[in-house]
Amino acid sequence: MSARPLVLVVSPGDETYRGYCLEQVAAEYDVVLLTGAEPSWEKPFIVDHAVADLSDHAALLAAGRALSERHDLDGVVTWDEWHLVPTARLARALGLSSTSVEVMRACRNKATARTLFARHGVLSAASMKARTLLEAGLATMTLGYPAVIKPAAFAGSIGVIRVDRPEELPAAFAFASAGASRSREDTGVLVEEYLDGPEVSVECVTHRGATTAVAVTRKHLGPAPYFYETGHTVDATDPLLAQVAPAAAAAVKALGITDGVQHVELRLVDGRPRLIEVNARIGGDMIGHLVRLATGIDLPKVAADLACGREPDLTSSCSGAAGIRMLYSDASGTLTARHVNQPFAAHTPWLRQIQWIREIGEQLLLPPDGDLFTARAGFYIVTGRNTAEVTERLDTAADEITVATGTDR
Repeated sequence: MSARPLVLVVSPGDETYRGYCLEQVAAEYDVVLLTGAEPSWEKPFIVDHAVADLSDHAALLAAGRALSERHDLDGVVTWDEWHLVPTARLARALGLSSTSVEVMRACRNKATARTLFARHGVLSAASMKARTLLEAGLATMTLGYPAVIKPAAFAGSIGVIRVDRPEELPAAFAFASAGASRSREDTGVLVEEYLDGPEVSVECVTHRGATTAVAVTRKHLGPAPYFYETGHTVDATDPLLAQVAPAAAAAVKALGITDGVQHVELRLVDGRPRLIEVNARIGGDMIGHLVRLATGIDLPKVAADLACGREPDLTSSCSGAAGIRMLYSDASGTLTARHVNQPFAAHTPWLRQIQWIREIGEQLLLPPDGDLFTARAGFYIVTGRNTAEVTERLDTAADEITVATGTDR
């Protein structure tokens, strides 16, 4: 029998974007896995698993109970946005520590979150729900232009679009509605005040109701009117962290979160933080990995510690910066070229990773025809001493990487 604690991981995600999470947890914990498909890349990191239809709540609960009968579980955790509520429900059924199901539902539903932010005095965006195009039009009469139309309960900036003029509203409402229709929880659409300012996220850890902001991520977005993300940078000594940490902690408290890792998104409007949303999980797009490269803080392990009722270690073991840039083509089309200058890559230690996620001949579809899942050809990660050096290195590496589609000119 292993002397290490045992944690149940629900829905580990894909190897490309979430493999580091499972690997880092498995370095300290024995892991049993609840997943929707037979494990492949996960096998070196787990001691047991169960396969179930994770979209079927009864099947997920049954599989989780079966694993708990075979193992003495210390906790259950997920970093998958789509399974936050079912995982909380499973933890409650197994008598394990977890933020409540009701709180997780509030995090998943942007309309509920906006109501709680307002109730607790957290500066956010004015927001109105719209079931029809007519209601959306009436909402813009109250909120004004520009406005943001978005799904009430989805992620990945899917279905999120800015509207600058009334004549753009019908197409924008249809775009947001198509994204909202993919939600398992709420297919409604929100019309919101546009927050004009740079977007950041605050990577937080909450333990017994006390929230610590461990890093701030500066985000880079693609061209309007869409909000898809093109890159992120994390700097351990970023002075912005002290400015945004109180707002992030207030938002986490307003939602009632007591334990866990949070990815809190906000914008700086006239220098003041305004909340967009709180994601009750490790940030996507390798942000947790960037945090570790920049600070040494291991967010996946922290998430497992919290799930198992342990005190998290938030000690910084290094002080640097890291950045990621997504690789997009200039236009939708068939991927015809993707390569990196190999001598450059081989002799550049600060180029930590280059990852292709599309093969030659596959389609790349940018918004409005596609989303971040269909638009990206890959990504690369660099490190440096500070944000300025990381930004310079991201630009340098970009000149050594080629992505082209059949429609590029």
